Amino acid sequence: MHHFAANLLSVSVFFFSVDAFAAKPIYSSRLIHRFSDEAQDLWASKYKKLGGNGTTNWAEKKSFRHMRMLLGNDLKRQRLRLDSQTQLLVASQGSRTFDYGNDLGWLHYTWIDIGTPNTSFLVALDAGSDLSWVPCDCVQCAPLTLSYDMLDTELSQYRPSHSSSSMSMPCSHELCEKGQSCPNPTGHCPYRVSYLSEDTSSSGFLFQDLLHLASVGGHKPQNAAQATVIIGCGSKQSGIYLDGIAPDGLMGLGPGDISIPSMLAKSGLAPHSFSFCFDESYSGTLFFGDQGPESQRSTPFFISNGNNAAYIVQVENFCVANFCLEQTEFQAQVDTGSSFTYLPSESYKYIVAEFDKRANVTKISTQGFDYCYESSSLKLPNFPSMKLIFATNQSFAIENPMLHIADDQGDLFCLGIHSTDGELGIIGQNFLMGYLMVFDWENMKLGWSSSNCQDIGSGSEIQWTPPSTETSQNPLPTNEQQQNPLAVAPAIAGRAFPKPSAASTLVTLHQYSIVNLHLLIWGMYLIYLV
Repeated sequence: MHHFAANLLSVSVFFFSVDAFAAKPIYSSRLIHRFSDEAQDLWASKYKKLGGNGTTNWAEKKSFRHMRMLLGNDLKRQRLRLDSQTQLLVASQGSRTFDYGNDLGWLHYTWIDIGTPNTSFLVALDAGSDLSWVPCDCVQCAPLTLSYDMLDTELSQYRPSHSSSSMSMPCSHELCEKGQSCPNPTGHCPYRVSYLSEDTSSSGFLFQDLLHLASVGGHKPQNAAQATVIIGCGSKQSGIYLDGIAPDGLMGLGPGDISIPSMLAKSGLAPHSFSFCFDESYSGTLFFGDQGPESQRSTPFFISNGNNAAYIVQVENFCVANFCLEQTEFQAQVDTGSSFTYLPSESYKYIVAEFDKRANVTKISTQGFDYCYESSSLKLPNFPSMKLIFATNQSFAIENPMLHIADDQGDLFCLGIHSTDGELGIIGQNFLMGYLMVFDWENMKLGWSSSNCQDIGSGSEIQWTPPSTETSQNPLPTNEQQQNPLAVAPAIAGRAFPKPSAASTLVTLHQYSIVNLHLLIWGMYLIYLV
């Protein structure tokens, strides 16, 4: 979508009936300012239809807040130095992501560089969390000097006092969630986030420091970039974190204001979007600012009562083979930090029963998997296909829902689907395999396209060199520039059963054919935010 003006909405496009031999038709479009009363009414109506409460956090015209919003938008556009259609951002050590299997909890990881001078961290990637944290001034952390057989380097610990670009985050900062409970507004902002249960958590204090990045793609040379981000100085971890899962920290990729994609967008470095891809070898890529190819399929993110704390989509049907089951409608969080997929119990029982009936193989249960099937060395089981039908009738084929497990019981194929309490499901890594998944929060949609995970750029490691001291940095917005309150605390989903955490309508402009001598095209409303 092309941006004609920063603060305008193209509201209505009219097509008129014309004679084929007459003059060419005239197309007209009425422009409305994005902060006008009419635009406010349009967006309020739009979000109400998507499950919101029909209210918008709109600035009063000619108020200081209104002027700050206009100024902030101008500054953001001026700072957008990258060609958004071809230039993407990756971590300074490259786009590659890694899965080390059971050794590191079946999560996906990538290397990042933080601070001045830069220190490298192997962080777990989680689209179900907002806050990023690394081990720091450790009181209780996982061992970092153990010999991890799969790594050729030791893991690091962040020390704010050793980074000249590090700044403590005060309690008065708008993104300090616990700021109200601070005894002193100028004191250091504490944090504590729990995952899976209260037994697994990370706690410490928040800092601002530089995240080192590189631009890739297009016809421009690779350039180093820096962005000021909020990072948790995790001095105390508990639960499974002490067992070696995410020992070197976690990168929050959620939609909340404190996540890395959100802060890159606020800094003007990239659109509020990222792509995540991994193949059958469990390696993959991570690109910031990627909004996917034009050919991708997509479905809108679902907003429930104004809650925008997670990437939630609407599943209309779950299909086994060619049979789409009734009573399988549910909402699901798309979570790269979950190894498996979790369905609401009511939907789960219908889906697994239909799958088992069509599998035509003897079912056994083992080690937490209720639907496993034995295979002989001569013949592999012929399992039925599966697909999801999302809102807007977009189908999502599941490449391989089965997990191959070899243990004392022999070769087993287990269905990587579990039941979960509540009405919110989780679409995990096993359903996302083989796709370039695009989490486009700027356009409020989830996109996907088949990929070998090397379609964008080379995916090779980037030789990072520090930018000169004259290079301008992209600081975080000040309190006045923050538009939205901090979303809920992050909630990672690991290999164990996760605790589920709590869109824009896609409008398609259809083309019509000429009938006889006259062309009749109906007027349509095309609403988009420029």
